[in-house]
Amino acid sequence: MVDSRGALAQDGRRAERLELRVPITPMQLPAVRAMAGDLAIRMDYDLDSVEDLRLAVDEACATLASIVEGDAPLTVVFETTRSGLHIEAWVPTAAGVDVPRDGFGWAVLATLVDAVEGRPASQDRVPGGDGSASPVAVIAMDKFLPGQRPAELAGGAGQNLSVAR
Repeated sequence: MVDSRGALAQDGRRAERLELRVPITPMQLPAVRAMAGDLAIRMDYDLDSVEDLRLAVDEACATLASIVEGDAPLTVVFETTRSGLHIEAWVPTAAGVDVPRDGFGWAVLATLVDAVEGRPASQDRVPGGDGSASPVAVIAMDKFLPGQRPAELAGGAGQNLSVAR
């Protein structure tokens, strides 16, 4: 797993990090999906995992687009390590707004990646933030390469899945 603040990865190597900041428009969001797919292919994920990552990024972007404040951009940070790909996507929000985790889209997102978390935060606590205390909503997800899944996540434990009943 990668420290999302750009520090050393758990495997002791510095993570490689790519940051995208795009307007939340139908014309720009496919670029985020394409970047996820390109990175996954370069990391030798199998084709099913590549498509899972593309779909997961789509769902995360759609979820965040539903709660963004105004016309603020979407920021997506990709971090690659030996163990896999860590993605954090966030948007500025009004104070008190949380990531919706009670719908079908969230359930789908949680099945496409190995670990996912949605949470409120602030710009001083997210990668690529401006250092202020302005509120944001974050979706963080991990997709591990085969054989690289941490022991604490084996068997699906640790996946943050919340679906309304």
